[in-house]
Amino acid sequence: MVIKHVALDIVCGITSKLPQNEVPEIAFAGKSNVGKSSLINALMNRKALARTSSSPGKTQTINFYNINHEMFLVDLPGYGYAKVSQSVKEQWGKLIERYLHESKQLKAVFLLIDIRHDPSANDKIMYDWIVHNGYKPIIIATKADKLKRSQIPKHVKAVKEGLKLLPGTKVIPFSAQTKQGREEIWALAEELLFGPKEDRSEGEKEKPCSKE
Repeated sequence: MVIKHVALDIVCGITSKLPQNEVPEIAFAGKSNVGKSSLINALMNRKALARTSSSPGKTQTINFYNINHEMFLVDLPGYGYAKVSQSVKEQWGKLIERYLHESKQLKAVFLLIDIRHDPSANDKIMYDWIVHNGYKPIIIATKADKLKRSQIPKHVKAVKEGLKLLPGTKVIPFSAQTKQGREEIWALAEELLFGPKEDRSEGEKEKPCSKE
């Protein structure tokens, strides 16, 4: 993905009306300290458009990032933040559920899991919830730079087993520091949004007229 334009176009809070966008969307979900903002900044080639913080729970809205006027990266509120009241957690949950139900342009949901640890109870609930809403999440195993390369396969296996992933579910190790996994995430996102690369490149070439 060659990124020529990036902007935070839409911010939706608990009482906001969700937008009816005309371009496709991919959404990112994950617990509050999993590195979601760092991932989105890395994907957008920006240092601080998605705000990162040492204090988890900063993302309390659904944020829509416009990429090249042809798609949105959608940052969902983080879950599992202990210092937020139960009533606020429930409101965030309802906001996410409303988005999953109402968006007509959502093509894929990426679920972020910290590769260093077994999936938490909240991670399992979120995974099952996304599946229940009709999506097959792609798993991004963040903070891969914190492990030795030789350790990564073992931890990916632990993520798969901990979430009881559906067969064929992709798990992509990712590091915001080294950008490991960035190109793989973009390649998969573009395929989900715009079709296989071969089909897209064929469409860009001049082709002879076909018979009706």
